Amino acid sequence: MRSGPAAYLLWLLCFVGLCGMHRFYVGKPLTGLLWLFTFGLLGVGQIVDLFLIPSMLRQRALEVRVDRMEYERDMLRRG
Repeated sequence: MRSGPAAYLLWLLCFVGLCGMHRFYVGKPLTGLLWLFTFGLLGVGQIVDLFLIPSMLRQRALEVRVDRMEYERDMLRRG
């Protein structure tokens, strides 16, 4: 499970020119690249993400749980 404080620390990297690192952390590599090359959508996307990080973390945790359940279901079927 991903941690909120770690995501916010990665978000802070925008102040040294590395925008979007928090998006890579929560499993959104395509938008992470977009943020990286556009400086966080010129800073607007970076500010919006400050408020969206909790929901991105919840979404990632849900995706991981669903993937794990699908894997276990497949293993039981093969079993």
